[in-house]
Amino acid sequence: MLDLVIIGGSIAGSTAAVYASRRKLNFKLVTGDIGGEVALSGEVENWPLINHTTGFEMAQMMDAQLKFNEVPVDEGFLVSEIIANGKTWIVKAESLSGENRAYETRAIIIASGVKPKHLGVPGENELYHHGVTYCTVCDGPLFKNKITTTIGGGNSALESALMMASIAKQVFVINKNDKFKGEQILIDKLSRVPNVEIIYNAKTTRIEGDGAVNGVSMTLADGSTRTVESHGVMIHIGNNPNSIFAPVEKDATGQILVDALCRTNIAGIYAAGDVTNTPYKQIVVAAGMGCTAALAAIEYINRFEN
Repeated sequence: MLDLVIIGGSIAGSTAAVYASRRKLNFKLVTGDIGGEVALSGEVENWPLINHTTGFEMAQMMDAQLKFNEVPVDEGFLVSEIIANGKTWIVKAESLSGENRAYETRAIIIASGVKPKHLGVPGENELYHHGVTYCTVCDGPLFKNKITTTIGGGNSALESALMMASIAKQVFVINKNDKFKGEQILIDKLSRVPNVEIIYNAKTTRIEGDGAVNGVSMTLADGSTRTVESHGVMIHIGNNPNSIFAPVEKDATGQILVDALCRTNIAGIYAAGDVTNTPYKQIVVAAGMGCTAALAAIEYINRFEN
């Protein structure tokens, strides 16, 4: 019998795990990997006390801190189901190799994060890993001195385009809106880069290519069409919460509804980070929620009837 199972190893889950370890709980951190979407971020300049780092470096620091705090981690496992078991819970997880594990626990913190949204256009699925990517940090270096297209209008798209501008020969940015939604400092940076062309009010209709990406087609605001040459397509249009397994109340998009103490509508189950309905999807916010969820769960566990 565990006191607590923490689901997810990005910043919210890792923060919760550090607090759980310091309180000497009998717990497990169950995660596909350490870092999650944070590890796929580019430059990070809004983390307190550190002027500049990267998502990959943050993931490495997370892993080191978990080891320092002797956090018990089951890495490589994805939770598939949470089952009520009287006053406790059974958390079921499966590895990519098909190994199954089950954990009985008094409390749960869901910090499973999000996964990238897809455009849903022809060529996207067929050319995935053949020029189409949802992680510029991972795959961008493959397109050195080539032509790439970034699709999206938020911070992740801006970061993608800025990174590719330093790698690729030319970068197109397709934004379906008439302006970006990201931070102004990133917008200003991108507007000054000479090898970047921003195409506003454009709807992507098809990713072109036979076996490998060679272009992106779109419909413009005046109804005309345009196809730009591209060898790589970086899609950054938002994320969907990883919450399908969670037996708690969610909004229409799948975000888990939580209160100020990260409590869900079911006693003993908490949620933190981007998987929740918090309006601010920021690393520092996720860390604070991980701390809050852990402290709230500890209070619940201390009152738990044996």
